[in-house]
Amino acid sequence: MNELYLDANATEPLRPEARAAVLAALEAGGNPSSVHGAGRAARRLLEGAREDLAARFGARPQDVIFTGGGTEANALAVRGLGQGRRVLLGATEHAAVLAAAPRDTGGAETIPVRPDGTADLAALEALLASGGPALVCLMAANNETGVLHPIPEVAALCARHGALLHVDAVQAAGRVAMDRAADSLALSGHKLGGPPGAGALLLRPGLHLPALIAGGGQERGRRGGTEPLPAIAGMAAAATAAVPEAAGRLAVLRDRIAAGLRALAPEAVIAGEAAPRLPNTLSIVLPGVPAETQVIALDLMGLRVSAGAACSSGKVARSHVLAAMGFGEAAGCGIRVSLPWNAAEDAPERFLEAWAAMRARLSRRAA
Repeated sequence: MNELYLDANATEPLRPEARAAVLAALEAGGNPSSVHGAGRAARRLLEGAREDLAARFGARPQDVIFTGGGTEANALAVRGLGQGRRVLLGATEHAAVLAAAPRDTGGAETIPVRPDGTADLAALEALLASGGPALVCLMAANNETGVLHPIPEVAALCARHGALLHVDAVQAAGRVAMDRAADSLALSGHKLGGPPGAGALLLRPGLHLPALIAGGGQERGRRGGTEPLPAIAGMAAAATAAVPEAAGRLAVLRDRIAAGLRALAPEAVIAGEAAPRLPNTLSIVLPGVPAETQVIALDLMGLRVSAGAACSSGKVARSHVLAAMGFGEAAGCGIRVSLPWNAAEDAPERFLEAWAAMRARLSRRAA
């Protein structure tokens, strides 16, 4: 079987627009902080990318902070905005957010999710009403299941209780329409189809936070270090090219996979299927078959899928996302299929053929 890449939530294939922008920035050279001609040319490229990203996501250019990636953007927001506040973290947040909670506030409190994976708004309101000023952290879309949190409703609750809201939009950006009600929004270039090495944090106007990385005063003193201009240029070009209307094509392919799974294996469960989800993502739970076994078996057939986040040094562990949704022991039996922006029309049928062969072989082994 020819290779089939279905791990876009780990990293999207590079878009041609991003490739062209990266090459142009590499050829231009120069440091954006230099005052000579080459430096000024690099500065124009940098600020042009900032303007493009701001326009794409409804922000002001001066409120866009470039970072080295989504993890840094999340840490910058959570550690900075969380100072002096209670930190409330969604139970299914990415490790980049879970690990960033300030330690000087006594850790973080957990916002539970419902069985469909969406935030429990009643529980969130009770948490907000139970103490002092808070920072709420909820991702726009879950990286494992694709489940979308009701961000406008969450933002309204936060406003009512005087809380700040940080949204990890790494997976949602470019795939679904974005609501800019949050106080801060984290983005990652390679999740949009740009190169790795660049991310951004979008801040609400008038909101200030201390630098996580001190240095030479770049990014208006909010992030030290020379900006990775080629990666930033590629991210901005990818963000411009990645529009939800184009991603809608992937929902048709996703639903063909879901329909095929129901016909092939009634015991398989698609986590979060009842909730609004990303158009490209399925979390498939096959009870009794460890996720690592499934990933390796499919990989040997040329299918590239994953089990949970691809940010754990190559480890495959029991999914805290599925556990929070109530899957119990089956939380260790889920794989993630995430269609890339350039997925072929026959991807569902090729995946189903391989998945059915894997299931049959593993079932015979278990018997």
